[in-house]
Amino acid sequence: MRRREFIILLGGTAVAWPLTASAQQPAKPVVGFIRTTSAAASTPLVPAFRKGLAEAGLVEGKDVAIELRFADDDFGRLPALASDLVRRGVAVIVGNNFAVPAIRSVTTTIPVVFVGGDDPVRTGLVTSLNKPGANITGITSLSYALTAKRLQLLHELAPKSAAIAVLLDPHAAELAPEEREAKEAARALGRDILVVQAGTVPDLEAAFATISRARPGALLVGAGAFLSRSQHQQIVAFAARQALVAIYLLREAVVAGGLMSYGTSQLGTYRQAGVYAARILKGEKPADLPVLQPTKFELVINLKTAKTLGLAIPSGVLAIADEVIE
Repeated sequence: MRRREFIILLGGTAVAWPLTASAQQPAKPVVGFIRTTSAAASTPLVPAFRKGLAEAGLVEGKDVAIELRFADDDFGRLPALASDLVRRGVAVIVGNNFAVPAIRSVTTTIPVVFVGGDDPVRTGLVTSLNKPGANITGITSLSYALTAKRLQLLHELAPKSAAIAVLLDPHAAELAPEEREAKEAARALGRDILVVQAGTVPDLEAAFATISRARPGALLVGAGAFLSRSQHQQIVAFAARQALVAIYLLREAVVAGGLMSYGTSQLGTYRQAGVYAARILKGEKPADLPVLQPTKFELVINLKTAKTLGLAIPSGVLAIADEVIE
């Protein structure tokens, strides 16, 4: 090849490079998703989150990417997981309320959408529900506010002479108000309660032993991802072995064989978290998005479990059930 032809070819190639680069698609925004539980315990929640994103017009893989992080119930891992998401330059972070302190410790600018059961104003996550302020908003289920109703349901089904065990997570932000609500409700109903705490697997085994020795007639399982997600199958199995009339926060425990649940739909809250994340990616500010509260609570009853316990569910309770599993 002659030198002149080589120069012309090289020049043509040089012109082609920027044209190729300019045709590349822009990078997709990345959403960080972090939970204190394991990936397995979060299995139904991630699809619900993706559904919310899609409802708001953002499809994973096409419009947005998602980076998933799970702490496997080890709270000590949360700061490193949050820091990793920040280093990756995520555009918004979605996390359960236990993860939010770790997220706040590493960023005050990246928008955060939380999903939790406590009062976010009381815990200092936001300045108000209507105007959260700063870079955080989210969805709260206010699960502790349901404690009195859940205890009343147990009162109607459990032997009146027996105490009611209340299993709470010491790591849960809802711990103090949940315990207070349980004691006040028990006093109003004239029932004795046994409050036991468990936030780790060894703690849970010790709690099981304490409850077994006390021989209560019923069990109320409190809020928190550890009890309601990671360990709900183990708790359901324990309640079955002890023939306990038990109530849980989430429907998933009843599907797994628990007697009944009363609470909000976590699938619904994570779907809404997806909607909020999409709205933020499209330009809205977390400070202007009000913290959402539940408008509907669902009572789910497993009649097969009731039959195993030799328990007749009162017609009044069945009448208000949103779902009955045969």
